[in-house]
Amino acid sequence: MPPRLSSRTLLALGALVATVATAGSLTYSLVLGFAPCELCWYQRILMYPLVAVLAYGYLADDTAIYRLVLPFGVAGTLLAAYHSYLQAVAGNTCTFGGCATVYVRPVTIPNQSLVAFLLITGLVAAIAVRARSA
Repeated sequence: MPPRLSSRTLLALGALVATVATAGSLTYSLVLGFAPCELCWYQRILMYPLVAVLAYGYLADDTAIYRLVLPFGVAGTLLAAYHSYLQAVAGNTCTFGGCATVYVRPVTIPNQSLVAFLLITGLVAAIAVRARSA
């Protein structure tokens, strides 16, 4: 059986995922010029604070931070899943703007957001389960 990652390591991984997602979204809009749609803005609103919150949790070794992160993660996952669904149903176009027409092979921007939120939510959920069972 592989070694179990500490809760602090899970917080560090969550902070890393949130940082990469934030840097990626800023690169898409500020460097590559892809305008974010309305749903992308809502996902950004939910993702950007997670960089600081998860970094704080890691630095302070505060595993109780899952109580703050989990609602953001679940809301972001649901929103990104809805956005990905709209993109698939609407034929790879985004009815709220133009972001979903941009492909970064093989995954679109809304799909990337979904993966990031799923990872963060899963990592923080593991911390929550450990905290509840302790």
